[in-house]
This record gives sequence, C-alpha cells and structure tokens, in this order.
Amino acid sequence: MTNEKIKTSRASQTRAKTAQKVVWTPPSSLDAPPAPDGFHHRWIRAETMGFDDTKNMAGRLRSGYELVRGDEYPGSEYPVMNEGKYKGVIGVGGLLLARIPEEIVKARDEYFRKITQDRDDAVESDLMKEQHPGMPINAERQSRVTFGGTKKN
Repeated sequence: MTNEKIKTSRASQTRAKTAQKVVWTPPSSLDAPPAPDGFHHRWIRAETMGFDDTKNMAGRLRSGYELVRGDEYPGSEYPVMNEGKYKGVIGVGGLLLARIPEEIVKARDEYFRKITQDRDDAVESDLMKEQHPGMPINAERQSRVTFGGTKKN
C-alpha cells in the first residue's frame, strides 16, 4: 500500500477551532448559593430607606423562613452582614437571604390558589344572579396571546 491510500481517522486530524466571542455580563448583586435539597431560597426585606422592617421580618420568620448564614457556605464570596442583629447572615442592600421548606411553599401556593378560585366562583355566582332571561350573560372567559402577524397601516 502506498501512503496515499492509508486512511486516517477524523479524530487524529487536527482542526483549528473557531473560538466564540466571550460575552461579559455584569455580576448580579442578588446572586445566591444553591438551596439545599427540599428548600427554596428567597430574598426578604429587612430594612427600607434606612429603617428596620420588623413587621415584614417577623411575619416571614413566623411563616417558616429561616435566615441563611454565610458560614454555611465556606469558601464562598457571598456578601455577609458585618454588624447588627443580622451579623453573619447573607444579605445585601436591606435584603437578607432566607430559606423555606418546599412543602411550605407548595402548601402556601395551594392556599392562595384556593382563595383565588373561591373569589372567582363568588364573582361568577353574583353575576349569574343578575342575569336577565332576555339578555343572557356569557360566562366563558378566554385569553389569547399572539405574536407577530400581519401589520396593517
């Protein structure tokens, strides 16, 4: 066999790789560490305009949130409160990082979903009471979102 007829694999051939342009984006001031399994992280307001928001914090803590401490994530660069009653907690600009069990999140979502459904049912019931036989009310509700389409001048 001559050298011209020897086949070589594509893997052995070198190709010049085309490098993609690196896109820079500014870092988010609300970056947070990943939540442990079974938990959900959320930023909660601890102060507004320089004043402590004790009502919001007390309500959140009573509803199942617990504050996330910086020492739970060793070697991380997350901003930590240096002084005050929230010393050692991950926080930035009046916001503190908190975690809540996912079971509570799901239960809370279901609770508010039920309240919304009950209110919708009450509105529909009141509307049907006011209906006149000669002018029936159509209770079908639909919404449609479309993008693009023809442009009319």
